[in-house]
Amino acid sequence: MRDSPRLRIGDLLVASGDISEEQLAEALALQKESGLKLGRILIDRQFIDEERLLNLLSEQLGVPFVDLQNFAFDESLVALLPETYARRYRAIVLERQGEQLLVGMADPIDIFAFDELQRQLKHPMAVAVVRETDLLTMLDSAYRRTSDIVEFASELDGELSVDEFSMTSFEADEEDDTPVARLLFSILEDALQIRASDVHIEPDETVLRLRVRVDGVLQEQTLNERRIASALVSRLKLMAGLDISEKRLPQDGRFDVKLKNKNIDVRLSTLPTTYGESVVMRLADHSSEQTRLDQIGMPDALLNRFASLIHRPNGLILVTGPTGSGKTTTLYGALNELNSSAKKIITVEDPVEFQLERVNQVQVMPKIGLDFAKVLRATLRQDPDILLVGEIRDAETAEIALRAAMTGHLVLSTLHTNDAVSSALRLIDIGVEGYMVAASVRAIVAQRLVRRLCERCSEPYQPDENEIVWLQSATGAMDVESLALQTGRGCNHCNQTGYYGRVGVFELLEIEGELADALRDNDSGLFARLAQQQEGFRPLVSCALELAVNGVTSLAEVMALSGQEEELWEEVVNPLLLIGQDHDGAEAPH
Repeated sequence: MRDSPRLRIGDLLVASGDISEEQLAEALALQKESGLKLGRILIDRQFIDEERLLNLLSEQLGVPFVDLQNFAFDESLVALLPETYARRYRAIVLERQGEQLLVGMADPIDIFAFDELQRQLKHPMAVAVVRETDLLTMLDSAYRRTSDIVEFASELDGELSVDEFSMTSFEADEEDDTPVARLLFSILEDALQIRASDVHIEPDETVLRLRVRVDGVLQEQTLNERRIASALVSRLKLMAGLDISEKRLPQDGRFDVKLKNKNIDVRLSTLPTTYGESVVMRLADHSSEQTRLDQIGMPDALLNRFASLIHRPNGLILVTGPTGSGKTTTLYGALNELNSSAKKIITVEDPVEFQLERVNQVQVMPKIGLDFAKVLRATLRQDPDILLVGEIRDAETAEIALRAAMTGHLVLSTLHTNDAVSSALRLIDIGVEGYMVAASVRAIVAQRLVRRLCERCSEPYQPDENEIVWLQSATGAMDVESLALQTGRGCNHCNQTGYYGRVGVFELLEIEGELADALRDNDSGLFARLAQQQEGFRPLVSCALELAVNGVTSLAEVMALSGQEEELWEEVVNPLLLIGQDHDGAEAPH
């Protein structure tokens, strides 16, 4: 490669007819302004397809094109090139070929990068062309912080005495270079690199478990240095401003940290367990833009109905689901839609998730008596148009929110229930009168998150006999084998899981007419039956199945969701449907 004449990619593309002289001139002008690679500009401007450009480079240079999506990298070979150089020069060591190393490069005509890489590797080098987007994803997988975590854990363990860890040795300075600080920041960096939403630090009898939740599923790493747990927990408590001497009671806190040029908000929760304090950190990227309502994944028909409901001047709209189902994202999407200079918006949250411009956000503090009910009463004296109540937890909060909705305010809130039907009944169950629920609640949205299939490795899937039987039962159709289902094969982009990201599944129940009358009469059985029969009502499983048919998620994810819903149906909804019926199944007179 060193002896070949310098290749001018722009002239080559013009000569081959892939781009015009005008497009090349425009790209060169943009290159002077931005400093980006010419090839990247041509691809971003859609002057040429990336696949065509890579194949052309491969032909002209006489080097192979390597598809990294399914390439199994060797960690020991990857480690030969320091991460800083790999990212700077967009390169990765792929394999050993005799005495030389095959190095994948996104820009194989960069002679300066070639020289620097060879200087670092100290081996003869052969070059392969790779797709830049795949390379960046592979770098995140290849340069995980797992080895750093083990190294820093061992270093910290060596510094600790056999006695209980003493806090006199370090301070709450996020930029210090102590082993415990380096270990924690390696853990957080690794979590951020693989898109983890939560980090769990769990002391066990003989090991310390580190678990990260990616797309709703936990991944585990164990450390033999069990006794470093107290040092990690104490360090985190200092960063979150918690009491490091209190180890018998749960504590909650938060801190901000800057990682990879991103401002990450960390919510911290500690819990005393048999072998020490367990810690869970929830990570939120404040550098990313707020989600708009049209980005949360609602089907268009349901989104239009929901948007119409939140623009009404009053009433209570509930978003329900278990922890981690995306309720806050939906509510913040609604607030972004409603936020304007003409509206006074106040939120009461625990904790405040994201700062919103023009919105008055209040953090509840139960320790000093500032609970949801107390703050909610105060907000009503602030002349609001729209209120967001982070969660309805008790009858007092529910009653205040419902009365606010009855007196000209739009109220948005969440409830920890599993579906829309049981949510209205839950309000009655905690002590709210049925007539108040009927008069105030306008709609209930129930939601879940299912894993999204990786776009780079999804492939057609043929269901087995048991799945065919389930599909026939779920759809009522006999010809289910013709459904275009997909599954994820697993690739480097999705860390061999077959899934990348998550998508929301929703059901929307509007409280009106006969449904409201059933609530006024406290007739839960009739309410459950009418809800299932409401025009336009689609259960969560039906929405998820549509995503599977469209290739967005897998049948396995739908069936897992269905299992949760069937369990709920047997425990809650089905008994309600039977209320008011005699032994023959005929409805008894009221």
